[in-house]
Amino acid sequence: MREISSEQRRHRMRADNPWWETGQIQDDYSSLKPRAYIEGFTRLVRQTTVRRAVVLMGPRRVGKTVLIHHVIARLLDSGKYASHEVGYLSLDRPLYMRLSIEKLSDEIHQANQNPSGLKILFLDEIQYLPDWERHLKAFVDTHPHIKCIVSGSSAAALRLKSIESGAGRFTDFLLPPLTFYEYLDLQQIENLVIQDQNDQASVHDIEEFNHHFIDYINFGGYPETLASPEIRSDATRYVGVDIIEKVLLRDLPSLYGIQDVQELYALFTTLAYNTAGEVSLDDLSQDSGVAKPTIKRYLEYLEAAFLIKVVHRIDQNARRFKRITRFKVYVTAPALRCALFGPIREDDPEMGLAAETAAFAQWFHSRLDLHYAGWKSGEVDIVHLDRRQQPDWCVDIKWSDRYARRPEELKSMKTLSNRHPGMTPLITTRTVAKKDVSWPGKTRLDLIPTSTYCYMVGRRAIFDPDADTSLIVMN
Repeated sequence: MREISSEQRRHRMRADNPWWETGQIQDDYSSLKPRAYIEGFTRLVRQTTVRRAVVLMGPRRVGKTVLIHHVIARLLDSGKYASHEVGYLSLDRPLYMRLSIEKLSDEIHQANQNPSGLKILFLDEIQYLPDWERHLKAFVDTHPHIKCIVSGSSAAALRLKSIESGAGRFTDFLLPPLTFYEYLDLQQIENLVIQDQNDQASVHDIEEFNHHFIDYINFGGYPETLASPEIRSDATRYVGVDIIEKVLLRDLPSLYGIQDVQELYALFTTLAYNTAGEVSLDDLSQDSGVAKPTIKRYLEYLEAAFLIKVVHRIDQNARRFKRITRFKVYVTAPALRCALFGPIREDDPEMGLAAETAAFAQWFHSRLDLHYAGWKSGEVDIVHLDRRQQPDWCVDIKWSDRYARRPEELKSMKTLSNRHPGMTPLITTRTVAKKDVSWPGKTRLDLIPTSTYCYMVGRRAIFDPDADTSLIVMN
């Protein structure tokens, strides 16, 4: 039986690393505008003093492979790396099947004929290598002079195995769906926003800005939708098949041994339809006929795959509940819901929940642990607890200008803010921006359009992810 030869593999490696000859990445990648996350990811790749591999993770179709090639271009342009010192392999190619990272490293060294060897090695689609985490950990220990970066489309698998096996050897980097800031940035829509010296944004034409926001809700989150009218016209097929179905019907069942994939799919569609709504295990179990322990496991799986985010409740005294009975679930990109159930227009009844989902989608990029406050007679959408576990700011997401005219109707916000006078409240609106609004609460109240709020949060989550607070206030 014929076997794949080393020369065949090396020929493929030279084709996948054209910069060894040209000094440049492929035109297919260089022609695309980089995502804003490139700054943080490049810094992590360049950190060679710490002996750790980088695991680039995120949901399907968010541009991980493109980001890798953009980083390679920056490394080459920096002048600190010779072209032959940077290597890239995509392990989904049959030529590389059953080869260890050690063997692949040797092969790529032979392919580029660089006597000094590699300094940086990118391994894409790492999930195709069995026991990749064990191989990677051993490679990091035995090759301290090579910085190794791995990524893959099976986000849940990478997340699980990185946590289980990579302690002290792996550093995770999350590339989420596009923020609203990135959605505009990639399309070079810059004329509508002015950023002042305090990093606050003001919008020239809020009506036009809101039109872009609606497009983001319906089609945003995934870079390919920006450049392809065909994908926008058939978002249900693109997002539904290429993202949702591959995760629900292939990635998660193979990773967790799920037998009834239709059961999992039905649960996800229920959660997507009710995004931003409060749910309980009892309600979900009764509606689906699935046992509560199974639903709890499914929620964990869906969150590991970056399809949903579970947000837990505190009461009006900012205390967590000892027994978690109710919680909120958000899809991580509003376009996931729209792909399943159709696009949303600006005046649709579902727009309020879609706006809240979009707002939370910006926060998923940060490291803050956010809650919502809920009690028998009221609810506030976002509450941040400080290091003392005291609320220091809160936000209620509204897609209406009603409360700009009648702030006295904000009874839930008033109840919460009056119980915690040191807390800063913020209300989002459809078009109105106001500062220090007079209302029955004891603290100042600012109002900001939801679209502007999402833009500012998404921007700060990228450029200042370690900030203790990224509260948006009006200046």
